[in-house]
Amino acid sequence: MNIQDLRRRDARYLWHPYTEITAFERADFPIVDRAEGCTLFEMDGRELLDGISSWWCANLGHGQPRIVEAIRQQAGRLQHTLLGGMSHPGAIALAERLAEISPGDLGHAMFGADGSLAVEAALKAALQYRTNRGERGRTRFIALEDGYHGDTLGAVGAGYVETFHAPFVDAVRPSLRAPSPWCNRCPFGKRPESCGIDCFDPMARLIREHGSACTAVIVEPLCQAAGGMRIYPEEYLRRLRLACDEAGLLLIADEIATGFGRTGTMFACERAGIVPDIMTVGKGLTGGTLPMSATLVTDAVYDTFRSEGGRARTFFHGTTFCGNPITSAAAIAALDVYRDEAIVARLPARISQLEEGMRRLAESLGDSQLRTLGMIAAVEIGESAGGPERARRLVRRAFELGLFIRPLGATVYLWPPLTATGDELGRMLDILLRAAGETV
Repeated sequence: MNIQDLRRRDARYLWHPYTEITAFERADFPIVDRAEGCTLFEMDGRELLDGISSWWCANLGHGQPRIVEAIRQQAGRLQHTLLGGMSHPGAIALAERLAEISPGDLGHAMFGADGSLAVEAALKAALQYRTNRGERGRTRFIALEDGYHGDTLGAVGAGYVETFHAPFVDAVRPSLRAPSPWCNRCPFGKRPESCGIDCFDPMARLIREHGSACTAVIVEPLCQAAGGMRIYPEEYLRRLRLACDEAGLLLIADEIATGFGRTGTMFACERAGIVPDIMTVGKGLTGGTLPMSATLVTDAVYDTFRSEGGRARTFFHGTTFCGNPITSAAAIAALDVYRDEAIVARLPARISQLEEGMRRLAESLGDSQLRTLGMIAAVEIGESAGGPERARRLVRRAFELGLFIRPLGATVYLWPPLTATGDELGRMLDILLRAAGETV
C-alpha cells in the first residue's frame, strides 16, 4: 500500500481524537503497520519508539505473546455474551482477580470499555448509593481543578479541563473544585522540605462547607495526568481519606492512568496507604491490547444495591460489551504477566534511569522544572526557555529522530512501557536530549 495514498484516504474519511485537523492533514503523519515491545513500525519500515505507551496503556509493551495467545484461544471459543442475567468464566475469573489485587475490600467489579465509561459508572453508583440509603439531596461532586476523568458528559462535569472541554461547559453540571495540589507551582511558596500540605486547606474547606450536599470526592491519585502531569504528595490523599470519612463522603479514586504499576506500586492509592470506596481502572488492565475498564466498589457500597423489603435497587447501568469474553481473557493474561514477571518489583532501576535522564533534559533546557512519579517523568519548559512553542518544536524533532511523544502545553513527558529495557529507555532519553539541543 502506498503511504501517501493512505494519508490521502485518512484525511478524506477518518476523524482523529485530540488532533487539530488542518495541521494534521498537511503533515506526513506516521501510519503504523505493526509493533513489538517499545517499537512501532511504520508502513515504510521506519521505527518509532513509543514514548507514551500509546496513550498510557501499553504497560507491557506491544505484542506481548501471552496476551496475544489468550486472545487467539478465546476468540475461537466464545466471542461474546451479555452479562445481563447470565455470566461466563472469564468475567468471573477477572472480577475475582481484581478483588484479590485491589486495596482493601474493593471486591465487586462492573466492567466497561474505557475510562470514561468506568467513571460514568462510578458517578452513577455513588448517586444511587445515596438514594438506596434514603439520603436525598446529596447530588454534587467535589473534584480538583484541571482534573481529567474522561470525555462523556458526566465525566466532563466531574473533571473539567478548559483546553479540552470548553465547548461543552453549558451542557454539564460542574463539580465543586478545589485548587490542584501542584508541587512545582506551590501557591504557598513551599519547598518539599518545608511542605505542610497547606494545599489541602481549600479542599478541607469545600468538604466542610458543602459536604452535606455532596455524594463523593473524585480525584486522580497522586498525578493529574491530562491536566499537565501535576504530581502531588501522598499525604494529601491520606488527609482526603480522613476528611471524606468525617463528612460521610465517598472517595472515588480514578486510577485509569495510574493503575497497574505506573507509579511504582500496583495502584497509586497503595503509595498513600488508603482505600477508596470506589476505584476505576482501565488502560493497563489488558496491557494496552484491547479496550476494557472496570469500576470497583467496596462491600459497603455494593450491599446497598440489594433489594430490601420487596423493593428492587437494580443498578440500571451497563454496556453491550461489558465484560466481553475476549477482553476478559486479555486482561487475565495481562494480570498473569504483571504477577509472573514481577513487573512492579523490577521497576526501581528503570525509575532511577528515567528520573536521571529527564533531570538532564530539564538542565539542558534551562528554566524548566522536573516532576517524577514512578515511571512518569515530565519537564515543564519555562517561558524564558521557550514554553509551549519550544515543547512543540522539541516533540517534532524527537519524532524525526525516532521517538513518538505528545506534549501537554509546555510540558514534555515520558510514559514508557513498564517493560522497557535499559537500552530502550536510554535511547528515548538520548533522543530527547538531542532534540532539546537542536531546537534552541
